[in-house]
Amino acid sequence: MRIQPGTRHFEVVDDDVAEILRHKTIAERIAMALNANRLARLLIEGHLREMHKDWDSGQIQAEIARRMLLGTD
Repeated sequence: MRIQPGTRHFEVVDDDVAEILRHKTIAERIAMALNANRLARLLIEGHLREMHKDWDSGQIQAEIARRMLLGTD
């Protein structure tokens, strides 16, 4: 889904998920966010290594950073 500039888009958390998150400590929520970030980076890295076998680690890491910051456009 592509969001147009200037429009507002809100993700709605499922009620059951919200209830689970309410019972987590701040440390647990931060750990969840960091783990999600780590997983996203690993998935992007695996994809890039498969698609660009000629790229070195520096190129891979630069593209991971670009995608995490700017998306895939």
